[in-house]
Amino acid sequence: MTRKVSYLLSAGLLAAAAVPATAQEEDALLQELAKMRAEMAQMAARVETLESELAETKAQAETNAANVQTVAVAEPASDTSIEFKGTPQITSEGGWSFKPRGRLQYDAGVVDAPDSTGREDGFGNDVRRARLGVSGDIPGGFGYKFEVDVANSDLIVTDAIISYETGNVDVQVGQFNNFQGLEELTSSLHTSFIERAAFTDAFGFIRRVGVGVTYGEGDVLVQGGVFTDNMDRLSNQNWSANGRAVYMPKFGDTQLHLGGSVHYRSYEDGNTVRYRQRPLVGFTSERFINTGNLGAESETGFGVEGAMIAGPFHAAVEGRWQNLDMPLGMDTSNFFGGYAEVGYFLTKGDTRGYKGGKFDRTKPANPVGEGGMGSLQLNLRYDRLDLNDGTIIGGTQDGYFASLVWKPTDYTMLLANYGRLEYGDAVFPTATGSRDYGADVFAVRAQIDF
Repeated sequence: MTRKVSYLLSAGLLAAAAVPATAQEEDALLQELAKMRAEMAQMAARVETLESELAETKAQAETNAANVQTVAVAEPASDTSIEFKGTPQITSEGGWSFKPRGRLQYDAGVVDAPDSTGREDGFGNDVRRARLGVSGDIPGGFGYKFEVDVANSDLIVTDAIISYETGNVDVQVGQFNNFQGLEELTSSLHTSFIERAAFTDAFGFIRRVGVGVTYGEGDVLVQGGVFTDNMDRLSNQNWSANGRAVYMPKFGDTQLHLGGSVHYRSYEDGNTVRYRQRPLVGFTSERFINTGNLGAESETGFGVEGAMIAGPFHAAVEGRWQNLDMPLGMDTSNFFGGYAEVGYFLTKGDTRGYKGGKFDRTKPANPVGEGGMGSLQLNLRYDRLDLNDGTIIGGTQDGYFASLVWKPTDYTMLLANYGRLEYGDAVFPTATGSRDYGADVFAVRAQIDF
């Protein structure tokens, strides 16, 4: 197109030059025309060069854009994944993970004891647990867990654990539950009654600061540890050691559990212990059996445990013997606690959870929100606590319990619990002086966790 313009201009100039002129003027005009043509030829060449460079630049830009798109498509996906387990659990292929965790349990009910004992009974309610925390993994086989309980406006550290796992061995350092039996190690989220068996609280099973080691391979689990006191009462004087062994074979759909544990605790000079227990629920402060404060040098405990899960049915039994060594000149005292329970799911396809030597989360086969009603479980339990031995009359408590547990979803639960407590040698006599009488308890719990 540029050349055509150049030729037209040249033709026009030549036509103009056709006007008569002198020879000298004609030579000058021809020279000027030749110069102009040369300059126009140079301009045309420059324009062609610029057009060529523009085309190359456009082609390069299109190529670069295609390469960028290819890179974006080929870029590998992030190695971080988010899985929902009550709350988001963030996991990285590099070995990091993080999960917020918590639970809220609200209890309410009625305790009915003989009026003439003078004990406060009637309606009661309580935020039984309100826990918040985090847990996760750290590259290299390490892990962490930290939880606090803020129920009743008190801030209490429950678990504060640093762990290390290698092969079949798991090491824990910090504050956590000691290895004192099936009932105690089963989370409060997954128990079949509103409270654990009476002996677990009476014999002082609490979280303590220490070091624990767990070895598990196949059907065998062995646990042991050395501990001081709970984090809020560290004295660095009292210490204890716990050991537990579990055999947990599975035959088809039937899970068996057989175990035993041993506990030893040494007390500093001048210490006392007290064994006592509430009537089933935690929202009353009354304790109808109580040894009072006893001088203590050490205590030794022995426990046996057994359980079975077969489809909708489960059974569990546990016994604990607690021996208290008292100061010189006083006899050793022996106390006992234990329970036996059975349970059955009334909803089709449901079974009790079990994992790592303890009962675990029940996951309804047909939860609410997915066309079902969740799981419904009926449980019965006999619970015995004997705090009498020799000259020590702390009383006996025989509990006959029934519970109905409804789990609409994996992380929600409603529980109704009835208990009949029969007391012998109770601490508080009636108006007639009798220490043998009964009390009735009815309680409900609403629970959610994440």
